[in-house]
Amino acid sequence: MCTASDLPAAEDPDELLVELKPTRPARLYGSAGCETWSACFSPDGSRFAWSLGHGVVKVLPWPLPLPPPPSPPLSCDRNAEAPGSSEEKTLQCEQNVWGMAFGPQPANRTRAEGSCGVTEDLLLATGLTNGVIKVWLVSTGRLMFSLTGHTSVVRDLAFAPNGSLTLVSASRDKTLRVWDLSMKGTPSHVLTGPKNWVFKCSISPDSSMMASVCNLDSKAYLWSMRSYTLIRNLKYDHERTMVSCDFSLDGALLAIGSFHSTTGWWLDLWDPYTADQLTRVEDCDVCVYRKDNLLTALSFSPVNLQLAFKDYRALQVWDMEQDKLVLEADHNRVSGLCCAFHPQGSAIATGCRDGHVKFWRVPRLVPSLRNLCRTALRHSVSTFQVTALPLPKKILEFLTYRDIAKKKILRCSEHYR
Repeated sequence: MCTASDLPAAEDPDELLVELKPTRPARLYGSAGCETWSACFSPDGSRFAWSLGHGVVKVLPWPLPLPPPPSPPLSCDRNAEAPGSSEEKTLQCEQNVWGMAFGPQPANRTRAEGSCGVTEDLLLATGLTNGVIKVWLVSTGRLMFSLTGHTSVVRDLAFAPNGSLTLVSASRDKTLRVWDLSMKGTPSHVLTGPKNWVFKCSISPDSSMMASVCNLDSKAYLWSMRSYTLIRNLKYDHERTMVSCDFSLDGALLAIGSFHSTTGWWLDLWDPYTADQLTRVEDCDVCVYRKDNLLTALSFSPVNLQLAFKDYRALQVWDMEQDKLVLEADHNRVSGLCCAFHPQGSAIATGCRDGHVKFWRVPRLVPSLRNLCRTALRHSVSTFQVTALPLPKKILEFLTYRDIAKKKILRCSEHYR
């Protein structure tokens, strides 16, 4: 029998650090081309990539070189001169940018013979409307090469976190492609199966699995990153628009965000090893906007058990260990399109339809020792291996995340009821 619990709203007010705005003339709201579809931090946290619409990407140093703010929140003009502005790079992609991903920065900076010439520096891959993927050298802002093969919008990109220069692309042409950027001329592996646009892909922390979700489907897809074949599907009882997915820090959880135009949105946590649905987080059941409040993005924290998700109503961060919302911010309807944690988990960026990007302070919480132990174990041990251990039932339930309530309903602010 399912149990239900409410997630209480966060007590702190909005923690806006800074908002970046493009300097181009304002356009009619909702006009195509000006959206920030993607924003991301580099793996070491020293760079931030901002797709500000109209085929332009800015790569900024982090922390941002800002003048002392008179009072928060602060809006700044990134085209204005500021200390360290020479470190900024502007990339002219010539097509709308839908997906971006920083490549890993290998410890060995020796250029491999026969490679594409990109193993000695940080990379940024950009997915474009015409299906082309452009790969840039971050230090110089120089275009290294273009990857072709997709026949429609490249909606998302992800590099394998193991430093292998393996890039996965998800496209509206209903396919995923796996590219090996370490060797020049290596053909991509094409993954087929989805019947609709592929919206999002995510690679597990150990680089063994890749998850993908697509539009109007009743299942998510789990792929092997070793054989590039389908492992299993995570099946739902009816079709829905699945917009995002992400693995937890230890790879033992897979979060999938979806919505339906008549019933609101769901956020489901799955065990990727057993295909068991562990819990479901639902939108506020008394909110007047429930039917048209769509989930747009989600992201797990890279340092602890926090899950951020953005819908039309707000950005929210759920601390799963404390079982409460620790941040509820960005109360701006129909604005957010993407969200991304800083690698240290101290800040989160959200991209908006008007080309703006906002940075929010995430409360710093010290994880418990037992959660740290679970994370360390689950990073390299599957659910099947854990359940085979001679341990008490309650410990096994904790290690496999079976101790989470089966259903949770968000409790939204009175302002939105």
